Amino acid sequence: FEQVIKYYNLDDPLKLADLAAGMSTAPRADLQEVLMCEDAVERLRKVLLILKKDLESTRLQSQFRSQIEDKFAKENKKFILMQQLRYIKRELNLERDDKQSIIAAFKESIKKLGNLVPTEAAKAMDQELSKLGNLEPQSAEFNVCRSYLEWLTALPWGKYSEDNTDIDRAERILNEDHYSLEDVKERILEHMAVSFLKGSVHGKIMCLVGPPGVGKTSIGKSIARAMDRQFYRFSVGGLHDVSEIRGHRRTYVGAMPGKIIQALKIRQVSNPVILVDEVDKLGRDFRGDPSSALLEVLDPEQNAAFRDLYLDVPFDLSKVLFICTANVTDTIPGPLLDRMEIIRLAGYVYEEKLAIANQHLIPQTIANNGVAKDMLDLQPEALAELIRNYAREAGVRELRKLIEKITRKVALSMVRVEEDARQKSLISTENLRKFVGQPPHSTDRLFHDAVPSGVAMGLAWTALGGKTLVVEARGRVPQNNERMADADVSLEASPVPPEAGNTPSSSSRPGNTAAGRGGPPGRMKVTGKLGKVMGESSEIALTYAKIFLRELSPKNDFLDTAYIHMNMPEGATPKDGPSAGVTMASALLSMALNRPVKRDLAMSGEVTLTGKVLRVGGIKEKTLAAKRENVENLVLPMSNQADYLELKPYLRAGLTAHFVDHFDDVYRLAFEDTGAPVLEGSRGSEVVTVTTPLEEMAPPPFMQQAATESPASASL
Repeated sequence: FEQVIKYYNLDDPLKLADLAAGMSTAPRADLQEVLMCEDAVERLRKVLLILKKDLESTRLQSQFRSQIEDKFAKENKKFILMQQLRYIKRELNLERDDKQSIIAAFKESIKKLGNLVPTEAAKAMDQELSKLGNLEPQSAEFNVCRSYLEWLTALPWGKYSEDNTDIDRAERILNEDHYSLEDVKERILEHMAVSFLKGSVHGKIMCLVGPPGVGKTSIGKSIARAMDRQFYRFSVGGLHDVSEIRGHRRTYVGAMPGKIIQALKIRQVSNPVILVDEVDKLGRDFRGDPSSALLEVLDPEQNAAFRDLYLDVPFDLSKVLFICTANVTDTIPGPLLDRMEIIRLAGYVYEEKLAIANQHLIPQTIANNGVAKDMLDLQPEALAELIRNYAREAGVRELRKLIEKITRKVALSMVRVEEDARQKSLISTENLRKFVGQPPHSTDRLFHDAVPSGVAMGLAWTALGGKTLVVEARGRVPQNNERMADADVSLEASPVPPEAGNTPSSSSRPGNTAAGRGGPPGRMKVTGKLGKVMGESSEIALTYAKIFLRELSPKNDFLDTAYIHMNMPEGATPKDGPSAGVTMASALLSMALNRPVKRDLAMSGEVTLTGKVLRVGGIKEKTLAAKRENVENLVLPMSNQADYLELKPYLRAGLTAHFVDHFDDVYRLAFEDTGAPVLEGSRGSEVVTVTTPLEEMAPPPFMQQAATESPASASL
């Protein structure tokens, strides 16, 4: 400054103004105005205004600088003091550095695991621990490495719970928690017995298949309790992301292991019981195929070295007992289904539901709804009515809902009156409808007394259990040149060449007009929302029925010339499968011969063009459906005889099953003593008849025990 002012005359106001303006921070436009101003007073005034602006700006900057310096001084002081405090504590062994504390904690956890950790996993731990020591705590990689080590050290490497070896105790626990389900209970006891004899435990993969409400999910908890194992359940219904099973790779933000590794971490044992629920409802999209990821998990030959994508080290799952549940096996991929042991739960019969209600449902409802035992009495007749006419599904879920509904209504009536005025509620068949309404169905039978011609009863399998299926067939021989009013027919039958014979023609029966052999071919349409397989079965049934009728009654050309309509009632319900072939053929022959099928007879089987009766599935479900409808006679394929005999005697009680391998025997059994033409001889094997009388049926031990423990009346 001194070097500059020596060239200026400070006594000259204009020189002084120029000096002040030149040292200011004013914009160039303002300075230009000062230079161009010739009036001295005006020039000094402009310079004074510029200097005042600079002074105000300098004052504000000084104030801000002072505040910032004070703030930094305080933070610096706090940082220095914290560093000094940390140093003092470290010198006194009162505290370690955060990073060093984390590393020390991991080393301690690894030390506790000892030699139980496999070599590859131990090597991965050491590498990650060394990597953690070279990272700064503020870096993102530090947290990723830390999370990975937390998962590795938290898993139960080599930790196994001791299994229960007391078979009697395990059986007692299974019977306490669930009624019936003997197949599942026996399989679990076999698994325990094998493990006890071998001295080692190996995991298994079981798949419980059955309709809703039969206890598939709850039996998993009971199995874990009987074996003294930890239990974990997760559902894969609607699961699309394969990472839910095998985990995410650590390169992704928020990556974590899959459900299997999470289950092991939560239960802290390497041999829990893991229930994979709804395995038949797995999804599949661009994120992968979870069913393929389950192949490694559920394969006993591979899961001994299961490698989760997040951990990237093998973990032994061979001791884990996997239990899967499904309603159907059709949607389970074949390779996955091949790795599982299928145990089917068909459902419960009336006697089993009655015992389940007395032993489990009613006591649980008492505890959950707050109604005292002495305030509600559910009569045995009312409970029987609930089971027969209200809760006819294969499981007991609907029965539970009905009992809870009764209890809630009783609870509401109790709280509406004073405590001293409350009276005991008696539920009988007379007032049952007041609590649960009208029965949704009393029977599946369309005809309670006489069965008309053209009607046959079949047996069907559904995802909700077995069901009886009625097939109706009606036909009419048209007049000359007459066409059907409804030209939209689904199936067209080819005429069969005429054969000579002396059997009277059915076209002469009342209500039909005879037609010549040269007349137009008959047609058939099928309704009832049938699938493609059942539609093809109807075509096969019509073709074979025509051939069979010509052999039986050569003059009867009704099926060749009539317009036929075949219907399966309950048209809103989809139906598919080949097992209705013999039922359709029987209904068509009944219509053509104008003779009814025996009333107390139900049948199931696939028929071929040569009359062979082929094997079908769902024998247990179909048998239970026949018992619910009080059908005493069954016609089943010969190849299903072993399936039927595997059923417990109390499930077959009161039934007579006829096993055939050709439709000739089906016809003989269906039209016996009905006035239909008699068929001479049979092209099939000898019919095998299995009868299980009611009086010879001995209930299983658990039913005998239930009978002695169940009260005379079910009290809530």
